Amino acid sequence: MGAHADTVAVVTGGSQGLGLAIAEELAREGCTRLLLAGRDRAKGEAAAAALGAAFAAADMADPAQAAGLIDEAARRWGRVTALVNAAAATDRASILDCTPAEWDRQMAVNARGPFFALQRLAQAAVAGGHPAACVNILSMVVHCGQSFLAPYSASKAALANVTRNAAQALRRHRVRVNGIACGWMDTPGEDAIQRRWHGAGDGWLAKAEAAAPMGMLVKPAHVAGLASYLLSDRSGVMTGSVVDFDQHVAGAYPE
Repeated sequence: MGAHADTVAVVTGGSQGLGLAIAEELAREGCTRLLLAGRDRAKGEAAAAALGAAFAAADMADPAQAAGLIDEAARRWGRVTALVNAAAATDRASILDCTPAEWDRQMAVNARGPFFALQRLAQAAVAGGHPAACVNILSMVVHCGQSFLAPYSASKAALANVTRNAAQALRRHRVRVNGIACGWMDTPGEDAIQRRWHGAGDGWLAKAEAAAPMGMLVKPAHVAGLASYLLSDRSGVMTGSVVDFDQHVAGAYPE
């Protein structure tokens, strides 16, 4: 029996990239009650079908839709024991050119939606008297971030605080909340971002990995293993932690 045979999980952003990799890892470890969420119905339903999972279309900018994902999974399977907040908006903007609309959109998708999905998970777990766990996917930008990631950095820093604050509030209810602050990651979404915002061509990934200290960018499958661990009983009482998952050490200077 796998570590997640008894897990009932919701994974936002589960149709591609890191969210999909985490869903795949949960399924490999025995999770058969798994709800993937995303905005692209065709892509999400295909990913869910490949895993024997369910799919629900949702816009994380809408807190009612975000919370409704927990309700949908509970309706299907009676309860929800695990949540992964992996969906994110990453459009570029700096302190000099960010508009109020862009600020509001990224804060809504990256912080507000995850907050209310977590709230509903916690409410349901407390009412049902059972443990639960959440993993919030953060970014190394919580430490600062590039100038062109001003609203993204702020939104992920907000979610890092939500992670710790919720962990403190929920620990006596046996609801654990942890976060993973990922570094630059090799995903289809990142490929699209590099091409759209940075004029990258077909060789951008090879160049980026050649310059990386360990010869690669962060791989989704590596992070997925940690997320699975944090959601499982193997992580024991671990809560309120934000784990830096990168080859660059925050606060270090060039030597």
